[in-house]
Amino acid sequence: MTQMRNIRPFDGVLPVVAESSFVDAMAVVIGDVQLAENSSVWPCAVIRGDVNRITIGEGSNIQDFAMLHVTHKRPVDPLGAPLVIGKHVTIGHHVTLHGCTIGDEVLVGIGTIVLDRAIIESQVLIGAGSLVPPNKRLESGYLYLGNPVKKVRPLTDEEKAYFKYSAEHYMRLAVKHKAGV
Repeated sequence: MTQMRNIRPFDGVLPVVAESSFVDAMAVVIGDVQLAENSSVWPCAVIRGDVNRITIGEGSNIQDFAMLHVTHKRPVDPLGAPLVIGKHVTIGHHVTLHGCTIGDEVLVGIGTIVLDRAIIESQVLIGAGSLVPPNKRLESGYLYLGNPVKKVRPLTDEEKAYFKYSAEHYMRLAVKHKAGV
């Protein structure tokens, strides 16, 4: 990997970016960050692993203006709150994720905020503009909406299939961007 100005170390730790992943030149990835195979980071997204680790799973996409950060480690909280994103996850435009855990095949809608130690299980759809408070757990297989977020209804089979479709769409789009198409 060639080090670019938008992918940079912090405190001696350089992000690990899989060769097949795509990071737009206008995105910023800093510090203890791991981007798995076929993941993508789009314009103006900020992924700042300066005080704890951020892991982004295979085939996941971080869309424009998303803000990903963590909570630092300290004596009263020795682990802090890292940020972990599973496989085939779509993080929508203007989403803020802070020190939370996102399972596999999740879609986080535009403008949503997910706070420290929230756990989003696999196959969850979070509607646009929602707020997931600290320590909240969202159960697999449901649509959640609101501020604060509430369980609305079970997901349809079509909605569940869309998680993989969305991730694959962004993988194809990233290949075109990397090739300069």
